[in-house]
Amino acid sequence: MNEAYIVAAVRTAGGKKGGRLKHWHPADLGGFVIDALLERSGIDPAVIEDVVFGCVTQAGEQASNIGRQSVLASSLPHTIPGTTVDRACGSSQQALHFAAQAVKSGVMDVVLAGGVESMTRSPMGLAAHFPSEHGFGHYQGPRCQARYPGIKFSQFDGAARMIPMYELSKPEFDEFALLSHRRAAYATTSGQFAKEIVAVPVRDPESGKEFLHDRDEGIRYDASLEAIASVKPISEGGILSAAHASQLCDGAAALLIVNEAGLKKTGLTPLARVHHMSVLGGDPVVMLDVPIAATQAALRKARMSIEDIDLYEVNEAFAPIPLAWARKVGADLSKMNVNGGALALGHPLGASGCKLMTTLIHALQARNGRYGLQTMCEGGGMANVTIVERL
Repeated sequence: MNEAYIVAAVRTAGGKKGGRLKHWHPADLGGFVIDALLERSGIDPAVIEDVVFGCVTQAGEQASNIGRQSVLASSLPHTIPGTTVDRACGSSQQALHFAAQAVKSGVMDVVLAGGVESMTRSPMGLAAHFPSEHGFGHYQGPRCQARYPGIKFSQFDGAARMIPMYELSKPEFDEFALLSHRRAAYATTSGQFAKEIVAVPVRDPESGKEFLHDRDEGIRYDASLEAIASVKPISEGGILSAAHASQLCDGAAALLIVNEAGLKKTGLTPLARVHHMSVLGGDPVVMLDVPIAATQAALRKARMSIEDIDLYEVNEAFAPIPLAWARKVGADLSKMNVNGGALALGHPLGASGCKLMTTLIHALQARNGRYGLQTMCEGGGMANVTIVERL
């Protein structure tokens, strides 16, 4: 079987909801990151055989196959197809998996995987809220509701359920949130993100002048433990606050995936090899702890241990998730989300999978690490795991 190599990886800097990227149509933002990947790689666009994009809220401006719409908004020939994947927060990680599976099988040699999400212009949950006068019901059908009576499958409720299950505490969440902001701030000011971020032209709303958006907008450079600890809980009697949750975010990311024939076609040198990829389902009620079992299963399949992994990216949807994951798999916190995570950098839903992989590959290069592991919780109780080897 062929190998799957990642030969280029880029992302936009995250934009806060209603922030610097709010005037970018999501399809245009997807097209922009595709063009940035083409420019960085220098390849002939015609060698790309498919574009697989992740996107969660496929409604409004993100409807009608935004993977294809992003192709049409880019400089790619219109003969190159595009498709859109929804595996909740793991959508573009799954796009990467589909692209890698295509080139490993030999069905294709060069595939572009990416993701885009504008949480400003297509708000989270939009697709599930049709007006009742149109006759549309809830996404949970009667059989699902009968199987899980009274359960609304809330990610926030899932995060709250994890706290007693894994014996976690608010001080741990406060300290972890502070660490995320401090790591992200250092990575930004020290230039750690320079090679992975592509600057997006935006316009200042007050002066009207154009400037380049090249820094993640959600980082709090002056974050303090006292300020984080003082944020009010989201629910009465609870301990999770907005400071412990990923930031709503606009952004896009893209990767170029090839096999051995693709390396010859493009003339590129691989950044990393896809060593393992898998996905697992779990309890849809707790929902967010599936990365634990998924990682344990992935390591068994890959015949590896957590000690073999140099760096890990575990999406910070809520603070309990990476903390419980690290505790249960025996991971070293100093190797996890070393440049900060979604608590500081934002979580652009369908773009996050490729965004995290872009950061992971560049971090492995900067630290001369060999293996990196990426996982994230996904709505409905699922988790993807990808292990890459830096080359």
